[in-house]
Amino acid sequence: MDRRTLLGGALAAVATGSLAQGTAAPRDRHPDLGDVAEGRYFGDVISDSKGSSRSDVTLTITRTGLNRVRITSDYPRLPVVEVSLQRALDKIVQSRGDTAFVYDWSRKPAKLDVSFNNEVSWSGTKQ
Repeated sequence: MDRRTLLGGALAAVATGSLAQGTAAPRDRHPDLGDVAEGRYFGDVISDSKGSSRSDVTLTITRTGLNRVRITSDYPRLPVVEVSLQRALDKIVQSRGDTAFVYDWSRKPAKLDVSFNNEVSWSGTKQ
């Protein structure tokens, strides 16, 4: 996005009053790993130390900051967690913490595997 586009967006926001209402002007930032991983994924709980496997579970990955995402799901057994990301060869993986996150963008559709606290593991693909 160039300066003219940013300035035009800011001027339009001022003219419509959206800045006064708390809506910020568009920001110029480069996409990061969180942007790549963000989206909805459909798959299955493939192992659970406290229960059986479960099919048809949707995970939602939301970018929360620079190379950081929040994981939520439609299955209560999977906790809501935030994960910091880093690139490892052709995959995106967690940079720290006890939630294993492996996003394989070389596969079509992209494949995601998540293991929550070494108790519950989920595997699926991006929708």
